Amino acid sequence: MSDVRDWFNSLPIFTRYWLLFTVSLSLIGRFGFVHSSTFVLSYDRFINNFEIWRPITSVLYYPMSPGGFHFLINLYFLYNYSLRLERGEYDGRPADYCYMLLFNWLCCVILGFINGFKLLMDPMVLSVLYVWCQLNKDAIVNFWLGTRFKAMYLPWVLFGFNMVINGGGMMELYGILIGHIYVFLKFKYPQELGGREWLVTPKILESYFPPQRGGIRWFGNVPTQRPDGQQQARNVFGGHNWGRGHVLGQ
Repeated sequence: MSDVRDWFNSLPIFTRYWLLFTVSLSLIGRFGFVHSSTFVLSYDRFINNFEIWRPITSVLYYPMSPGGFHFLINLYFLYNYSLRLERGEYDGRPADYCYMLLFNWLCCVILGFINGFKLLMDPMVLSVLYVWCQLNKDAIVNFWLGTRFKAMYLPWVLFGFNMVINGGGMMELYGILIGHIYVFLKFKYPQELGGREWLVTPKILESYFPPQRGGIRWFGNVPTQRPDGQQQARNVFGGHNWGRGHVLGQ
């Protein structure tokens, strides 16, 4: 137990508690301590009954039966890519990472209300995965049966895979859309098109989660000048599981 506790405490704060609350709520619903319908998104109950927890629990909860294997896959992607972003691109900037999660969560909730989605774990996890893949486009990732391709294609492979296997894919598609909106507003529009940076982290978040010096990657700031042909360096992590990347040419 001490090893598990040490591993859990070693995780960065947002990945740690996102993982904890996801597992906890899913287990609570699985064993019937609280009925699972209490956790799902419902516009009527949110507005008329003032059940304000539903937009939060609908992102964290996922039914284990049926769908246990899909839940484990989501947990893997949640842990793997949230950890990579929080320790990589957002290392030392917890407020910026928190703001990204809040933005993606808000987009998930809005799309959930519009489309009548009950569970939002899929698009939330895919949106975070998409952000990492866009910031590490040239990393080579491994998939099933030894297939290898660039990270920029991974979200689309997951979308196609789920569409073929389960006949779905819409939740993954919405996750890709949300992640793309964030990447465009945060990075592409201000850095590549010279526009305004719309997603500036509020000062109140920085007061609660101040920047931490050491290993900080400040690529989120708008450059004063971008020379032709110069591409922004991306942080890439090594590994050998789904999605773990190796930079081309190394």
